[in-house]
Order: sequence, then structure tokens, then C-alpha cells
Amino acid sequence: MSQETWTAVDDYFNGLLVEEDEALLKAVASSDAAGLPPHQVSPSQGKLLSLLATLRGARTVLEIGTLGGYSTIWLARALPADGLLVTLEADATCAAVAAANISRAGLDGIVDLRVGRALDSLPQLADAGQGPFDLVFIDADKPSNPQYLEWALKLTRPGSVIVGDNVVRDGAVADATSADPRVQGVRRFTELISEHPRLTATTIQTVGAKGYDGFTLALVTR
Repeated sequence: MSQETWTAVDDYFNGLLVEEDEALLKAVASSDAAGLPPHQVSPSQGKLLSLLATLRGARTVLEIGTLGGYSTIWLARALPADGLLVTLEADATCAAVAAANISRAGLDGIVDLRVGRALDSLPQLADAGQGPFDLVFIDADKPSNPQYLEWALKLTRPGSVIVGDNVVRDGAVADATSADPRVQGVRRFTELISEHPRLTATTIQTVGAKGYDGFTLALVTR
């Protein structure tokens, strides 16, 4: 199978099942115009995040890695009017683009966008008594995934869902000898999940418009 086929299949299902409105389309367009890397989730992945939040009955979401705010919009729209989504972005340019996209979507009252290194912001959330969060979406620098998992566990409770994106790395995750720190970060992240007594999880490989990758879905059990 080819990338052309994967994209065509995505287009078919998205055309029937996933509706991108003007706010979502402009979020992607403005991110592209600002020169942000095209690393946002695909429309089908965004819809999946929204469904997971809805199925969980989430009122609070923590997103680690905002980029241009595309996934933020999908997640925030799944929350009730008095819900809260805290999203953390290290890059000031990305954060500025995301802030405009979030505002255009009418979600300023739900989204708390914090600019700075996530590993600095996460202790601040804990110190301020933020959480527990019903869903945590980890989609930032992969070498830090093990630390993000540790903080996610501190900021969740039984029944919370943790999603880690981009964990397959075009299959490179299976290479224990890889010198890529992103691959090693994902491998350690996965090992920590497998060893943790409070977590049960699975990883799903995906193909589509974004290529070959996958995500890990973990449930906090106690």
C-alpha cells in the first residue's frame, strides 16, 4: 500500500464522518501561513480525541503540546460550557498562532493556554492544585515523554485517560539500538506504562494522511 492510498482512504471516511468547520480549517491554514511544522493531528485523529473526551465525560483536559491549537479546538469542543482545557506550549510563535485560532473558535472561556516549557508549567499546575484531569493528551517533544507521563500520573485519578501521540515513529520504535532520542523517549515512555501498577494500556498503529505512526491509550486504574 502507498501513501496515496492511505490519504485517499482518509479522505473517503473524513468526507462522511468528520466535519471540519471554518475554525478548524483556518487553524490549519494560519499555522501553515505562520510557518509552523505540519505536525497537528489529522481530522480523523482530532475527531477521535473529541470522542474519547466525550466517552469519558471529561470536564477537564490537559494538553501537553499546543502547536497551532488544532487538537485543542477538537478537545475543548467536547467539554461542557464550564469545562477547562489547560494546554502547554513551549514556543511563543506557536502559542500566538494557537491563541488566535482558539479565540476564533470561541473557546477563550474554556481554554487556558500557558506559554513555557511544559516541564516548568506542570509543577506549577500541581502546586496550584490544578486537576485532577479527566484526559491528558501528550503531543510534545518525545525525549521528554517519560517525564510527561510522571506528571500526568500526578495530575490524574482513577478513570482518567492518557493519550500519547506519534509513538510508532514510522516503525523506528521497534529498534532498540536507535540513536534517535525521540525513539528512545517513546520506548522509555512505553516501558514505564507497562511497569506501572496504576495503568493499563494499548498502542494502535495507524496509517493515513499523516503517514505511518500510532498512539498509546492508557487508563488510570487506581
